[in-house]
Amino acid sequence: MTSTAQASQSGAGAAQPDHLGHVIFITAAAAMGGFLFGYDSAVINGAVEAIRDRYDIGSAALAQVIAIALIGCAVGAATAGRIADRIGRIRCMQISAALFTVSAIGSALPFTLWDLAFWRVVGGFAIGMASVIGPAYIAEVAPPAYRGRLGSFQQAAIVIGIAVSQLVNWGLLNAADGDQRGKILGLEAWQVMLGVMVVPAVLYGLLSFAIPESPRFLISVGKHARARRILEEVEGKGVDLDARVIEIETAMHSEEKSRFKDLLGGSFFFKPIVWIGIGLSVFQQFVGINVAFYYSSTLWQSVGVDPTDSFLYSFTTSIINIVGTVIAIIFVDRVGRKPLALIGSVGMVIGLALEAWAFSFDLVDGKLPQTQGWVALIAAHVFVLFFALSWGVVVWVFLGEMFPSRFRAAALGVAAAAQWIANWAITASFPSLAEWNLAGTYVIYTLFAALSIPFVLKYVKETKGKALEEMG
Repeated sequence: MTSTAQASQSGAGAAQPDHLGHVIFITAAAAMGGFLFGYDSAVINGAVEAIRDRYDIGSAALAQVIAIALIGCAVGAATAGRIADRIGRIRCMQISAALFTVSAIGSALPFTLWDLAFWRVVGGFAIGMASVIGPAYIAEVAPPAYRGRLGSFQQAAIVIGIAVSQLVNWGLLNAADGDQRGKILGLEAWQVMLGVMVVPAVLYGLLSFAIPESPRFLISVGKHARARRILEEVEGKGVDLDARVIEIETAMHSEEKSRFKDLLGGSFFFKPIVWIGIGLSVFQQFVGINVAFYYSSTLWQSVGVDPTDSFLYSFTTSIINIVGTVIAIIFVDRVGRKPLALIGSVGMVIGLALEAWAFSFDLVDGKLPQTQGWVALIAAHVFVLFFALSWGVVVWVFLGEMFPSRFRAAALGVAAAAQWIANWAITASFPSLAEWNLAGTYVIYTLFAALSIPFVLKYVKETKGKALEEMG
């Protein structure tokens, strides 16, 4: 470790409580993008069957409307890093908030199926931007000693957004007498579900005006005095500001030249570290986690659960998601990123395998046999718990930390784009796969969870406690 890195580490570790409180506020405000990310991703769960009924479409077309937002996510994620390097992290957040707001209004008031799809793409672009800017910004303002826990705020906000969306959906469904197409405020219930996102979107935009720009961005554009003030705010008065500025300036000098071509190299197009980031992103999605949030109501109804109860189970799953995320936040800096990922993989294999077993039984009077029904319900919660306490958090932390400074922004954009493409593949394929063989679909997810174990053991290196400038 260089002397400046040591100064950084010691200064960060010595951050006073008042400075840490300020950093927590900044982090929480930035993580509002994660809340919107989670809310917008999961709110569609309450509208799936209503959209199918209103527009009279089959499973394949329905899947495309649900999944098309993820194409916008991939584009937003791929371009956000470059945009942020040009105009700053805060301006990116404000653009994302504006797009979230417009998307919520458009999705709530669609004229046709196709303009609903268009507004979902717009919202997806905003999600993609938030998925990159949130962890990158938090990693850049957080002292190294607290970076893992503060980086976890992004995932915590995502799971809270998911839970709130399911609670709002459940409340609106009950207000509409259990009918997704029932009238509320002159609109169908599902339209109100999609429109409610205007509230947190506006709040995100307002909060973005209350937090400082990233010191790394400010140094990259020559605003050293302002960067020093912010570094003192977030790292405490004990830090050697001159040493920190020199350290960051050296790293940012390489980042200024970061281009997509900097990611190229090795035997397979990208550098190995970029492929590892892509691998983490793909495994995170190929275990089928978003099926639990995009389609859970439809899934439970397909095995005989009452519609209102299916929304309640979606909400309880979201609560388990929050519990798991809190566990991860507590242990990510104590146990480390890699051990948590391995623990989570083992737990996911068990949960998914039990779901596959339960779904392999024939329905009796339109329902799973009682034993299998309970096993499926408990296993689904086990799966979500182990995902949340591991891969849900550590992948975002890894992606914010693992890449060298000289191409971090570009590599994070590629890895996040890969995550959204993988998410799209799972989301778009699930309705058709479920019609083919629901148990077989969960066997596929189980296999990917199992394969993630040797992948982590062989290729993923621990980043716990290292300064960003040490990643090389």
